[in-house]
Amino acid sequence: MSQLPLDLPHRPALDREAFFVSASNAAALTMVEAWRDWPGGKLALTGAGGSGKTHLAHVWAADAGAVVVDAVDLPQSDLPALAEIGAVAVEDVDHIADLPTPREAEAALFHLHNMLSGAGGKLLVTGKGAPARWRIATADLASRLHAAGLATLGAPDDALIHAVIVKIASDRQLDLDPRLPAFLALRLDRSLASIAGALADLDRQALAVQRRITVPFARQVLGL
Repeated sequence: MSQLPLDLPHRPALDREAFFVSASNAAALTMVEAWRDWPGGKLALTGAGGSGKTHLAHVWAADAGAVVVDAVDLPQSDLPALAEIGAVAVEDVDHIADLPTPREAEAALFHLHNMLSGAGGKLLVTGKGAPARWRIATADLASRLHAAGLATLGAPDDALIHAVIVKIASDRQLDLDPRLPAFLALRLDRSLASIAGALADLDRQALAVQRRITVPFARQVLGL
């Protein structure tokens, strides 16, 4: 018999200890950790979806005493209170262009940038691709983002893919066959977002049929 699996939230580990360093992200990590010396007090952290931008933003926030906010929430945020903290990470700035009224979020980010800059604060912005591709309509904001230092998370290598599989399984408290991470690393799409989706599928199906996640089970569920 199968059960209806509940889509219970799980809390990913976003601390420095859980951030696996590989050739694909070492340079970006070095730049983020050198936040005291960012030119102009700002850095743009870029990479594909699921590449680790959020994790690295939280690593920086813990080190710098910063707060992490989503770019689309800025119009409703208390900007002076954020600026008073002195260090802010604004995630997914590239999503602003998809809002019904993007100018409001752009204006909020522009004011936050200027308040932090005037007080000697630090600003980390994240998004897919370089800031020049973020479709920012406000020219003054676009020029300020283009002037930020750039740290890019590269395509994941084999070591990172294996480590991410183990980490997500740990976050979800999955009971995996020890052979499974290596099996999946060789067969899944080399995208961290795809890996996360595959493990979520395995989690749901394993809960539904009350089975351990083995290599044959993964082969069947994921069509590998």
